[in-house]
Amino acid sequence: MKVVIAGGGTGGHIYPGISIAREFLKRDPNTSILFVGTERGIERDIIPKEGFNLKSISVGGLKGRFSLRTVISLLILPIGTVQSLLILKGYKPDIVIGVGGYVAGPLILASWLLGISSVIQEQNLFPGITNRILGRFVDKIAISFQGSEIYFPKKKISLTGNPVRSEFYNLDSDPIRSFTSNETDKDIEKKRGDRFTLLVFGGSQGSHKINLAMVDTLDIFSDIKDEIHIIHQTGEEDFPFVKGEYSKRDISADIRPFIFNMADNYRKADLVVCRAGATTIAELTACGRCAILIPFPYAANNHQEINARYMEEKGAAMVIKDSYLTGELLAEGVISLMRDRKRLKEMEVESKRLGNPDAGSKIVEMCYKLTYDL
Repeated sequence: MKVVIAGGGTGGHIYPGISIAREFLKRDPNTSILFVGTERGIERDIIPKEGFNLKSISVGGLKGRFSLRTVISLLILPIGTVQSLLILKGYKPDIVIGVGGYVAGPLILASWLLGISSVIQEQNLFPGITNRILGRFVDKIAISFQGSEIYFPKKKISLTGNPVRSEFYNLDSDPIRSFTSNETDKDIEKKRGDRFTLLVFGGSQGSHKINLAMVDTLDIFSDIKDEIHIIHQTGEEDFPFVKGEYSKRDISADIRPFIFNMADNYRKADLVVCRAGATTIAELTACGRCAILIPFPYAANNHQEINARYMEEKGAAMVIKDSYLTGELLAEGVISLMRDRKRLKEMEVESKRLGNPDAGSKIVEMCYKLTYDL
């Protein structure tokens, strides 16, 4: 089978595509897989590192108010579509899968023009405009949340969940398996180890707002420096500044511009501070981790806050709105959960219950049925 996976721009679009690709290879190691992205997206670094081939097309975004950028994007669209047609004619895939990002648009449109079977995978509860448009052209739509079906043609929909790489489901600790109601805080702390480990990241490119808030927490955390260890992904731009601020304090920390092996760091974490992108939510629920979620306020249709409130309502997370975020408020949230390990454990259990370990295999099965009319 030959598969094209189109998507990019952020890790939130790329990693579900990688998860789907691995599921195809698990089913048939002879599957041929080609990713299509853009030259400027982080996919140019991540996809080759994951062992897959990548081709690039020209594409621009259409979100937001009409502007000069919108005009440029519209002018580029035919170019990206022609490039997509050439890629598909040369590669001759059996199926094209769009996993998000503007790059999926021209590829799905080209597959429709060529009569090639196609699927889109929607990661958020509230779909973006690209997928809402593409839903009219594709054969099948894989949604991650119940509630998304109202935005698409019903006959095309399948509720699969958001695919997450298998390593997120194979962590050493399993909250549901290990939790018992009579555990004391001391029992739980013994399981966790000596230091409370806090994992902080703001998406694949970092978050300046979260970075600034974390820097402001450091003086507060200095009072508990013997109890806490921080793993902080800053993004490339803020790395020198944030690294310098940590170095001024005697706090145990691992500061990096980017973390490639996220599963291992989730395994180490007692608590996660992060944005609320769909892939982050899927990873948290896959490995059963509690989080303090800080939704990105400029996400299309406010979908990150919708994701975050869903987790909060299910008892799996705390939410701090970006506009309210301060170092003091963030430190207060971290310390409150650090001091109430039983509550933290209960939130982990609820997070784990929301996971969808079969999401990738469901999407692959959908593709096989569509391609071979099973």
